[in-house]
Amino acid sequence: MIVKMKFLSISGPRTDIDRVCDVYLSKYEMQLENAVTELKTTDNLLPFVEVNPYKEPLAKAEQFAALLPPSDAVADSMMTQDEMIAMIREINHEYLQLQEKKELLKKSRDELKDKLNVLEPFRPLELDLHKALRYRYMKIRFGRIGVDYYRKLEKYLFEDLNAVFLEGIRNENFVYGCYFVSNTEASRVDSVFNSLHFERISISGEYIGTPSLACESLQQDIDSTNEKIDAVDKEIEELMRSHASKLLGAQKRLEELSNNFDVRKMAARLEEGDNKEDYYILCGWMGEADVAAFLKESENDDKVFVVVEEDREKFFGDPPTKLKNPKFFKPFEMFIRMYGLPAHDEMDPTVFVALTYTFIFGAMFGDVGQGLCLFVIGGLVYLMKKANLAGIISIAGIFSAFFGFMFGSVFGFEDVLPAIWLRPVDAMTNLPFIGQLNTVFIVAIAFGMALNILVMLFHVINAIRAHDTENIWFSNNGIAGLVFYGFLVLTVALYMTGHKVPGNIMMAVFLGIPILLFLFKEPLTNLVTRNHKKLEEGKGMFLVQGFFELFETMLSYFSNTLSYVRIGAFAVSHAAIMEVVLMLSGAQDGSPNWIGVIIGNIVVCGLEGLIVGIQVLRLEYYEMFSRFYKGSGREFKPFNNHKKEKL
Repeated sequence: MIVKMKFLSISGPRTDIDRVCDVYLSKYEMQLENAVTELKTTDNLLPFVEVNPYKEPLAKAEQFAALLPPSDAVADSMMTQDEMIAMIREINHEYLQLQEKKELLKKSRDELKDKLNVLEPFRPLELDLHKALRYRYMKIRFGRIGVDYYRKLEKYLFEDLNAVFLEGIRNENFVYGCYFVSNTEASRVDSVFNSLHFERISISGEYIGTPSLACESLQQDIDSTNEKIDAVDKEIEELMRSHASKLLGAQKRLEELSNNFDVRKMAARLEEGDNKEDYYILCGWMGEADVAAFLKESENDDKVFVVVEEDREKFFGDPPTKLKNPKFFKPFEMFIRMYGLPAHDEMDPTVFVALTYTFIFGAMFGDVGQGLCLFVIGGLVYLMKKANLAGIISIAGIFSAFFGFMFGSVFGFEDVLPAIWLRPVDAMTNLPFIGQLNTVFIVAIAFGMALNILVMLFHVINAIRAHDTENIWFSNNGIAGLVFYGFLVLTVALYMTGHKVPGNIMMAVFLGIPILLFLFKEPLTNLVTRNHKKLEEGKGMFLVQGFFELFETMLSYFSNTLSYVRIGAFAVSHAAIMEVVLMLSGAQDGSPNWIGVIIGNIVVCGLEGLIVGIQVLRLEYYEMFSRFYKGSGREFKPFNNHKKEKL
């Protein structure tokens, strides 16, 4: 069902808005509208321009809460607002100090890693770095040279270059190493090396011992720094752990305060009187039951003034839609939302969809074993994950099992249970004019006719609620269409059962008059509503257009009715497919391959179940909804919806 909405305005002293949000709006669901734009008849309305003071503390609280290790800490909600702010400020101070210490350590570690990366390629060199860099009569140059140029360098070294090159690490592109040269030859040798694109690398003289020992020392320093960083992380973790309960409580409360403050975005300010007293105004939609409870609770609150507007939707738009259905039907609201929520003056089709969808699914997929499997698996998933689709599958499984008993089918075996009603493949009926036809097909079409009549009644109800004269009386789904289609159904039923059909006069009255109403629905509507609007097109064009619309209407009746044949078709095909599965598994020979039977049932249950589910949804949307349902409503979004989402 759709919860009936009331539009109300709440006002009071400006300084009291947070209390009202905290005490009342957090308890009752209310969809807020922008008061500045909605209350057009009120003068001197101004928006709130205040900055939310809780945003920054809330961001810090969320940041610190995210750093909390897994624990069973319970939120402490006993702190005052000032205490929460002071606690977060204190924690933030300590946290920033620890973070600064950590950043310095990370910077130091990065510097050590850079030094290690520079020195690593020279690890194989057997020389004392400290001494080598301080030779008085000899120069040492560290660097790298391309592999191709290194071959040329070897030629120079062997021929006439007075230098010694010590090779370090070699990779695909470069050879790392150093060369020694006397002070007198340094200039000439450096020129040769530069011409061979030798890239010099600066090595600090702070290292003691060989490059290998220096690398090991640097790695030890890096490991030590990492340990210090881990120790700081533990300090941060312990800091947060020691305030876990208060942090969780502060986060929750600050979120509430922040959301309450954000209500100002939808509120308006009003200055009145000589003293320029400042007031707030909130407006929006609330369910009738909540309105009554809110009014009763706030009646003794002299700072809260509530005005319930009557018939306000006529001037300020339609109210939002809030669905309220029993838990059993709740999952089927998913299908309604997929199509579109009902408008405030439409009926809620949730219960209708739940009953028809599951019933039709069961008829198309009738099997006791497979139905119970769907019921159990879908039910377990729904209980664990709260997935609406799983809940729908579970309920559909009940109806599938029911029709399984009616058809006498258990995992495709039809010799385990007797059919309470019939076997879909074998049941045949003789009909006048048509001849022999599968009984399931006949029942499916009869069921479809009954559903068509029912949805036409729904259409009339919705049209009455919307005060739509044309759709009440003259449309193909209104009373005229209901009379026309109902009389056709009655005539066909009487003929097929061997009874006397209505005479020509009744045919002319109950079929001819509705056709005339279809054809002239526009001018008749204008006549009834006393709207003297002239036809935009000429009379001839009006009749031509009306003829084609009438033809389309007749065709829609026929095609819409025949669409329900698929119910019987899938019932028969399901039984036939299971016969094939059992035949391939050797069950008909008396020695079934149980693995094949299980796999076959799983495949049929998964694939055919999916196809049947889609086909039933198609019937709901295209054959039923198209006749009575618009789905033009907008969703009810209460101010405190963020709390509901976390539950």
